[in-house]
Amino acid sequence: MPALIPFDDSDSPVPRYALVYAPKLKRSRVPEQCVRIVENVSAAMAGVDEPASIFAALVIGPSRSSEGLRVFYVTQWL
Repeated sequence: MPALIPFDDSDSPVPRYALVYAPKLKRSRVPEQCVRIVENVSAAMAGVDEPASIFAALVIGPSRSSEGLRVFYVTQWL
């Protein structure tokens, strides 16, 4: 994860639990359309579907990338 992440909103970034579609867990950032924010860690763990490449993670974002896409940064795979 880069040391400085440019965020669109004026609020400071807060890590949130999410379900992330990620064919490879090596990714540190994922497009916004691949992320679904959930309420807590139990909801994230309940939604895991490994055969479909859906994993639980702690994410920060969204932020606009240099390519103009909105991305979430994965801080931890759960």
